[in-house]
Amino acid sequence: MFDTLNAPWRDAYVTGEESQKGCPFCHIVQNPSMDAKHHVLFRSSDYFIVMNRYPYTPGHFMIIPHLHTDNIAQLDAQLWQQMMHQARQGVALLKEVMHIHGANIGINIGQAGGAGIAEHLHIHVVPRWERDTNFMTSIAHTRVYSTDFEALHGRLLAQAGRFFE
Repeated sequence: MFDTLNAPWRDAYVTGEESQKGCPFCHIVQNPSMDAKHHVLFRSSDYFIVMNRYPYTPGHFMIIPHLHTDNIAQLDAQLWQQMMHQARQGVALLKEVMHIHGANIGINIGQAGGAGIAEHLHIHVVPRWERDTNFMTSIAHTRVYSTDFEALHGRLLAQAGRFFE
């Protein structure tokens, strides 16, 4: 007997129905009225924080500058400091809401560096729990998402204002 793993948020990706063309992050920058649809947790005048639609683990989000660049040197020092501060605040949010044991914070620069959207720099904040690794990703090329994406977005969004500034 087989168990069924459901990931309905990936339907548009799998069926090729994603209609947005160009940089998906610039699309979010240019469409603040669609923040709920895009699962934006916080928006400032220079960057935004959005849940990753194709996460490594539940609660995985990204901090993304409005500036479309793949060059980390193009971010001014103040913006860089703000984004790193928000990464720290994001870990605190995840600890409170999701009771995480740890986190990975990282930037994949360029396609060779592992960036899925290489043309627009972004910081990943990935929640981690003790013993959260398994064979599914490495052997079966499948990720197990243990909670409802929409419900988790609602829980994080409800508390985001206490952590992001």
